[in-house]
Amino acid sequence: MTAPHTSRCDWLDFPDVQLVHTLAGAVIQLADLGPLSSFSLPYPAEAQRALDRTVLTCLLRGVESIPRSLPELLYWCHSRPLEDWPLDLPGDAFGPGDYLVDPEALVPTQLCHEWWIRARDAGAAHFDREVIHTAMRLCRRASSPESYTAFRRLLVARPVLTGVERFEIDTDLFLAPLQELIDQCYAAVPAAHERDGTYLTCGRCLTLLTPVGKHDWWCERDRCRRLGAPPYGRELVGSDSAGLLQLRRPLRQFVTSPGRAEVDLEIRLKALGLEVQLWPGFDAYDLRVAFPDGHVWALDVKDWKHPGLLGRAAKPVRPEPPYDEACWVVPREQAEAHRDYLATYRRNRPLAAEGLSLFTDDRLVALAQARLRGSAGPHLADSPPKNGGPRA
Repeated sequence: MTAPHTSRCDWLDFPDVQLVHTLAGAVIQLADLGPLSSFSLPYPAEAQRALDRTVLTCLLRGVESIPRSLPELLYWCHSRPLEDWPLDLPGDAFGPGDYLVDPEALVPTQLCHEWWIRARDAGAAHFDREVIHTAMRLCRRASSPESYTAFRRLLVARPVLTGVERFEIDTDLFLAPLQELIDQCYAAVPAAHERDGTYLTCGRCLTLLTPVGKHDWWCERDRCRRLGAPPYGRELVGSDSAGLLQLRRPLRQFVTSPGRAEVDLEIRLKALGLEVQLWPGFDAYDLRVAFPDGHVWALDVKDWKHPGLLGRAAKPVRPEPPYDEACWVVPREQAEAHRDYLATYRRNRPLAAEGLSLFTDDRLVALAQARLRGSAGPHLADSPPKNGGPRA
């Protein structure tokens, strides 16, 4: 049950927005405790709260079919797309066929994590930002921006570590100020990723695959799955699987995934002859792109599945290091998977970010090529910047 597409100010007028936040938090809390296919009483408090609120909502709306237990609620999460729930939500709150739990792998979906990260009462949902801010403080204290860049590249390029690789990181001088933080970023790999003593990584996104059925493997990244069956990356068996670690899910979701898109965009823009700096000013934004005439773009890359939630998260790009224009960038495959992605993002931007444009990575590269061909080139903002943009 949804309302028509609404303006960016209307989400809080829908009572079930908070319920979906609660449901997402409950699903992720349960997944952290073990497989969603099996768990026992007593239920975690967040899960019980989600069940109670869902039952109450169904009763108030006269719904006959009600999830009367937590297993039944989780069955709803992987058997019913959100559009089939008896919820009063904005039309931009989800897309067709969006589930909170993947029907095949029975793990929280990317959409579930995006709802969780936007929950006002989920302090743990901000773990990824706390890690990044802590890394900034430690590297500033050590007067080592190189250490911060090395740390970000570690999270992007190595979401899975063997015990031997973790030991090797201990000897990396650039990462020396961050060793204790790195221990907080990685966790032991749960048994759900293992089949017959073997762990596999995805050849595209480098994260661990999850075995499903008798022979198949499943990648947690929605964008990766849309490209087809995951190519096999590293096969970790025997001593390689001893002490195996992986980044915690919020970091894989909101640091590793967009980080790989950031690095890919860096490579494409450098191939045009542009000067590109990753994570300038201790990650004030993702890429600083300098053109031969001195004009500078500031880019933030966002690999979000749902454009409505992304729009609600929009905020102006920080002004330092200085630049002339700024925008957000989303991988083309992510935008193409959702009907009207860019327009949905624009509808849900807060007023404070009304001028913050969103482009696909392909479109951004095309704009860079056009600017290189012309004397001034196209503007990034929805409307041309006044007085040259943020840079003085």
